Amino acid sequence: MHSSLRAARVATYVYFVLCGTLMGAWVVHIPAVEERVGISHATLGGLLVLLGLGAFLGMQMAGPLTDRLGARVVVPVSGVLCGAALVLPGLAQTPWALAGALLVFGFCNGCLDVSMNAHAVHVEKAYGRPVMSGFHATFSVGGVLAALVAAGAASVGLNPLASMAAMGAVGIVIALAWARTLLPAAPASAPATDTGSTEETGTAPAVTPRGAGRRVWTLAVLALMVMLCEGAANDWSALHLKDVLGAPAGTAAFAYGTFAAAMTTGRLLADRLVARFGSMAILRHGAAMAAVGITLVALGPWMWAAFAGWALFGLGLSGTVPQLFSAAGHADPAAAGANVSRVAGLGYVGMLAGPAVIGWLTHVVALNHTFVLLSLLCVITAAAAGILRTGSDSAPRNDLEPVAG
Repeated sequence: MHSSLRAARVATYVYFVLCGTLMGAWVVHIPAVEERVGISHATLGGLLVLLGLGAFLGMQMAGPLTDRLGARVVVPVSGVLCGAALVLPGLAQTPWALAGALLVFGFCNGCLDVSMNAHAVHVEKAYGRPVMSGFHATFSVGGVLAALVAAGAASVGLNPLASMAAMGAVGIVIALAWARTLLPAAPASAPATDTGSTEETGTAPAVTPRGAGRRVWTLAVLALMVMLCEGAANDWSALHLKDVLGAPAGTAAFAYGTFAAAMTTGRLLADRLVARFGSMAILRHGAAMAAVGITLVALGPWMWAAFAGWALFGLGLSGTVPQLFSAAGHADPAAAGANVSRVAGLGYVGMLAGPAVIGWLTHVVALNHTFVLLSLLCVITAAAAGILRTGSDSAPRNDLEPVAG
């Protein structure tokens, strides 16, 4: 059983890389698709909303389906559909066609995102120790892989459509090849109770389904706030250095690189920290660190302060989202998919809203001063971290070998 569990963990890594690669394959080809369709940046921005809408709808559908049919069915099917849908934006020649393509691709990507996260929750439960942050780190690896493949394809003269089709086809093969190694079904959930303790696991008391529902929606609101912060950093970090501090474009680009590298590093380290200190501590201290970092960015007048601030911001945020997803899944393992879909869906809304919110605020205050809002959201998240005190995800877990089933 140990070998099959390890195989399921490796397969989860593969699907996270696959999801990141397929989304990255679209992102790196955005300029070419925009030029082919002949649309403005403003029109593209509006069409990207449809990508987000499709992802949100896919998340809400895939969550309950994963609970009903099992991740072994939904994850590979979602991977196949996502790989097939990747070619659609490359085929689009009109704005309407691109709108439909992005809606479909977003839907398929949302299905894969939630179903693989639900499976990750089941793998983590079977292991008996934190492994969620490592999965999220490999999603970023997929984005880097997509950029490298696209650069290689361009260097040999492959057009964007052929490049996207090739990556989509490889993605389909990978999604099918790893399907058999996924866990066949969700672990059985423990009976819900209001009092008592679970001596066998040494965790906090379980909560009623109604209490679990309220808790999941609280986790979803926290996910919205921290992912709004992440989305803002993705789109505004480089512009902050260029427009506020006067950095050259090449130097300014390193602002996002610093943030992304710090976030990836933090996620690679977070699982061991969660095992030692507990998920509540990681959420609380991580959000607090992010608040300090973005405040340094907002108020610091020096280049080195901005880079240090973006690094702290990324490092602090790195462990927050995986803990929220994990907590949602463990709130009721039998409904892990549905619960993760709620948290991921609302979090995704925050990710999309972050750049827009900052953009609106720049009409009122300077760009660097808009980041005070992000600091406030991080402080609120740190103050609300006690939500992780209830349930099996709150107690520190020993770094043990995998347990059977």
